[in-house]
Amino acid sequence: MSNNSAAAISSIGIGGSIREHHWTWKDQSITGIYEILGDGKPILLLPALSSVSSRTEMRGLAQLLAEKYQVIAIDWVGFGESSRPQIAYTPALYEAFLRNFVQTVFSEPVVVVAAGHSAGYVMELANRARGSAAVPWRWVVLVSPTWRGPLPTAMGEHRRLYKVLQTLINLPLVGQVLYFLNTTRGFLKFMLSRHVFADPKHITDSLMRQKQQTTRQRGARFASAAFVTGALDAVKKREDWFSWFQPLPVPVMMVIGEQMPAKSRAEVEVLAHFSGVQVHRMPGSLGLHEEYPDQLAAGMLPFLEKYWS
Repeated sequence: MSNNSAAAISSIGIGGSIREHHWTWKDQSITGIYEILGDGKPILLLPALSSVSSRTEMRGLAQLLAEKYQVIAIDWVGFGESSRPQIAYTPALYEAFLRNFVQTVFSEPVVVVAAGHSAGYVMELANRARGSAAVPWRWVVLVSPTWRGPLPTAMGEHRRLYKVLQTLINLPLVGQVLYFLNTTRGFLKFMLSRHVFADPKHITDSLMRQKQQTTRQRGARFASAAFVTGALDAVKKREDWFSWFQPLPVPVMMVIGEQMPAKSRAEVEVLAHFSGVQVHRMPGSLGLHEEYPDQLAAGMLPFLEKYWS
């Protein structure tokens, strides 16, 4: 494993040792921040893409898994503590970033746990390497996976309109105001309670402070706007998303939250019935990895022990 730039133990994140992954994308220097916690065989944790995305949402799960394994959690480009430049945030960028990170940091296939929209990039890499010795994953866990951004899911395929909105948010002043209005404490709490957390009592004041602080980072609006408008969708058609599971390129476990939004739940139920994925059902919505880490870890551990036996 690469140890290319060590730093002190962080008070945020997963409570591990911080590292930096340096990468260049179209002449733009990118620094991806990740953490290592525990010892043993490696597990990569990928947080969901959202306006409040950061590796900190993986803290509970990471600390449970680190009792037996080495856990690595990373902030995606444009989110958390990783670089947040004003560039074109596209699926190609995220696919290349993930591929480069895995090739640099790991010397063998790794178990990966991908929450929400991260699922598309994980399955894309698996399918690219299908049938070869270069498959990066030993085993894949998809936690409440999604393939369409919030606006296309809620309002349909009006991609040109969403592109205009993304452009507005990227503008100085106007874009900053629009982004600010959509990341107020009240609006964030509303969205968390509606789509992310199943039990409102888990949305504490300290959680809200942490989430809003994440959205207030310099440059955070650029990747957030891309996600919300669907510009980070790894695929644009349901058929393409389903094709990545026919047949499965690697063993896949799909974790389905019982309180997931109806449209997202319907999509994963189709995959659960025809694709051959292993299914684990449990309480929770799109943020179940953060809300119910104990139950998620308990559901995963028997399968981890099986694949590493």
